[in-house]
Amino acid sequence: MAFDTPGHDTAAFGTKGPDQNLEPLTIPRRHVGPKDVAIDITYCGVCHTDIHFGHDDWGMTTYPLVPGHEIVGRVTSVGDEVTAHKIGDLVGVGCLVDSCRACPSCAKGDEQYCQNGATQTYGSPDPHLGGTTHGGYSASIVVDEHFVLRVPESLDTKAVAPLLCAGITTYSPLRHWNVKPGQKVGVIGLGGLGHMGVKFAAAMGAEVTMITRSAGKGEDAKALGAHRVLLSSDADAMAAEAGSFDFLLDTIPVGHDINPYLQLLKTDGAMAIVGAIDAIEPVQGFNLIFGRRTVGGSLIGGLPETQEMLDFCAKHDIVCDIEMIGMQDVNEAWKRVQAADVKYRFVIDMASLKGDA
Repeated sequence: MAFDTPGHDTAAFGTKGPDQNLEPLTIPRRHVGPKDVAIDITYCGVCHTDIHFGHDDWGMTTYPLVPGHEIVGRVTSVGDEVTAHKIGDLVGVGCLVDSCRACPSCAKGDEQYCQNGATQTYGSPDPHLGGTTHGGYSASIVVDEHFVLRVPESLDTKAVAPLLCAGITTYSPLRHWNVKPGQKVGVIGLGGLGHMGVKFAAAMGAEVTMITRSAGKGEDAKALGAHRVLLSSDADAMAAEAGSFDFLLDTIPVGHDINPYLQLLKTDGAMAIVGAIDAIEPVQGFNLIFGRRTVGGSLIGGLPETQEMLDFCAKHDIVCDIEMIGMQDVNEAWKRVQAADVKYRFVIDMASLKGDA
């Protein structure tokens, strides 16, 4: 396979091994092709997936790794055949930068489920330059226009970045399971994903309950839009709510026992798992059969749905709750994410990488 000649080098931050800190790197970006969009990155969110990849927790990382798949910036150049974007536009790039665009999933706009393997923003084989793709902890990026999203100018730009992963990860299942006004929705876990689930479900008109083990998170949840708080550690409270929820969004990021939560669902109720990709404790068939309940999973969203989510956010004035950092603070930010010490997402100001801060 022939690869493109790199178009330019760009400043970045990345890691050269699973036990090494992130440090300054220089990486290549490709020439702007006929359907490409070049973007000057202004903000990039920090996702827990960045850390998993950086530490090779899933045994699939190729180094050096430049993470970052929550990218917001301005268009600096477009190819001759680009129609959707122009120089100066505010745009975003999420977790995907390519897919086969021919399989049934891609044809439906579900590129995240590409049956031939989507190209991730970082850590995937790079079909243009060889090696692996590099993400948004960098000054610039070149992406096919199909995978570049329009960011509404009305939104707080810096707080948009995490919408491109945490936002769409929670919006997509709420839309797929058709959450409606008046339905009773439980969001399990209050973190980077959970806080967005609360905001979206409330904006969709649902009666939202934050389900958490920590009583101290109750007021925060209500400030985000939750109507009620249910302590999963309170057996009596859980029993009183049995059979009352239409939908549960499970954002817990590690393997856990979902059986107590399944008992909260009504007949024909559904639970969507979006946080844990490792093993879930054995599910008791009783909790599914008696109530015709469903457990499913959901992975980010396709490009059409992600654009829909951004437009929904503009309509309802929804962004992520964030803490801004400079690139020099990213190693400490990774430690704080692992300690759950952030409300609720870190966003890197790329001016700090470019020397503009």
